[in-house]
Amino acid sequence: QPGWAALPVAERAGWMRRLADAIEARFEELVAAEIADTGKSITQTRTLDIPRGAANFRSFAEIAAQRPDEAFHLKDVLSYTVRRPLGVVAVIVPWNLPFLLATWKIGPSLVAGNAIVVKPSEHTPGSMAVLADIAAEVGLPPGVLNVVHGFGGGSTGQFLVEHPGVDAVTFTGESRTGSTIMKNVADRVKPVSFELGGKNAGLVFADADLDAAVEGSVRSVFTNGGQVCLCTERLYVERPIFEEFVTRLAKRAGELRFGRPEDEDTTMMPMISAEHRDKVLSYYRLAEREGAEFRAGGGVPRFGDERDGGYYVEPTVLTGLPPASRVNREEIFGPVCHVTPFDTEAEAVALANDSEYGLAATVWTSRLSRAHRVAQSLEAGLVWVNTWYLRDLRTPFGGVKLSGIGREGGTDSLDFYSEPTTITIKLEPEHE
Repeated sequence: QPGWAALPVAERAGWMRRLADAIEARFEELVAAEIADTGKSITQTRTLDIPRGAANFRSFAEIAAQRPDEAFHLKDVLSYTVRRPLGVVAVIVPWNLPFLLATWKIGPSLVAGNAIVVKPSEHTPGSMAVLADIAAEVGLPPGVLNVVHGFGGGSTGQFLVEHPGVDAVTFTGESRTGSTIMKNVADRVKPVSFELGGKNAGLVFADADLDAAVEGSVRSVFTNGGQVCLCTERLYVERPIFEEFVTRLAKRAGELRFGRPEDEDTTMMPMISAEHRDKVLSYYRLAEREGAEFRAGGGVPRFGDERDGGYYVEPTVLTGLPPASRVNREEIFGPVCHVTPFDTEAEAVALANDSEYGLAATVWTSRLSRAHRVAQSLEAGLVWVNTWYLRDLRTPFGGVKLSGIGREGGTDSLDFYSEPTTITIKLEPEHE
């Protein structure tokens, strides 16, 4: 879309603000589409998913419009950089937070001057279909934002990744899929940005505010049915408070409410599909075979109404497994965590880092020096201290190890979705 790329950044930023305004104007329609696709609660959808979509467009509009150019002057040489869009970017997004994660990539890619092709998950096509209609409604130039539907391997996703007209790929999803995409783009050396799986650790020290640590862990383990790449699946708790923490966490897990999505007091959502429900349940059975103690959950809730036909699993708290167990090594992506005691700070850090993944971590402590020291010792792209999922959209987002490659957020997103060219000019000396 050369015409789009040629627009001044301020003009493209104006389009992003118009898209944000239009999202808010059709807010309830997008809420309904997201709920119909995912089964998540209306409260979460209204307070997180759709508002963040609008915020993603506004945030990147402001960051791009205010970003200064770089220039370097050395004696009689002036060097400066200009950034050009990559061209056509394939945006492949998952089913767990479909609107939020898609707009997180669409906003910076568009404001950087690219044309994009978005492929939502086959499980959650609704909100992207509405966004495409919104783009047409506000008059976004044809060909700038395109939405295509279909499956992944051997279908739409693979076709997009391998197409010679696609210049870059950004993907959020399973680590295994990210590895496949990387192999498929290797011959053309296409830029990729991957936010992949996680087996995230939470560290709870005995000096922590226990009320805050328990409630924060309820959020970090069970939000969205545990179907968030940032959710905590491994908790490490200092031994003096271990039993009290586990008891309280298990009690709170049992209090989560499986209501209908439209009920504002619903706090647990179903799994996205029968296939994914069966995967999560298979890990519950694996935990039994490995010798875990179930402190909460472990099965399928029964309601005596039509919800019994849904894809629900119980929020589950496990203890008693060694670090090498599969349940402690493999990403489950459901409402479940394993809690392990530790005795020293060094042991806690070693346990947290003993993973092939490195996306996010949480640290619960009242000691400021420990907070800084431990956070900087953890092998993770994001570390939250005494909170979880608190995001400043200007900061880098991404993981290490099997959890991804590259960073998005703030200027990191704009850097990925554009290429710098350095221009160096030899200045003429002045003559008397």
